[in-house]
Amino acid sequence: MQVQVINENGEKLGVKNIREAIELASQNDLDLVLVSPNSNPPVCKIMNYGKYKFEQQKKEKEARKNQKIFEIKEIRITPNIEDHDYGFKCKNARKFLEEGHKVKITARFRGRELNYLKGGENVLNKFIEDLADISTVEKKPVLEGKNMFIMLGKK
Repeated sequence: MQVQVINENGEKLGVKNIREAIELASQNDLDLVLVSPNSNPPVCKIMNYGKYKFEQQKKEKEARKNQKIFEIKEIRITPNIEDHDYGFKCKNARKFLEEGHKVKITARFRGRELNYLKGGENVLNKFIEDLADISTVEKKPVLEGKNMFIMLGKK
């Protein structure tokens, strides 16, 4: 079987028999790695595979380290929430948003409250208005079963 061989410096060595390519790699104490199996002829590279894998893992670890992880904080309310409770929940939502988290505010309807969905929607819209200076609405009020919720993200 014939393969296109590339050395560790990236220089093309030409098309060689696979046995010759393996011998070339072993002479330099390196590995023969199949880079492109679908091309004609297949392309192999002579390299230190252990070092290559280590570098890949290092890059992945660095990428994960620099990645910003968003946590979703949930605040549960009822549609007939009192003013003091509303203020407290609003303050917590503001704190979560300032920390960089996303906030999901859920209005839970129980029993006959399901007949008065407008009340829950009004409370959620009030949250949107009060937190408009620091947040953007990612999801408008949506009803799922007995819960209506909104998603807020930091501006």
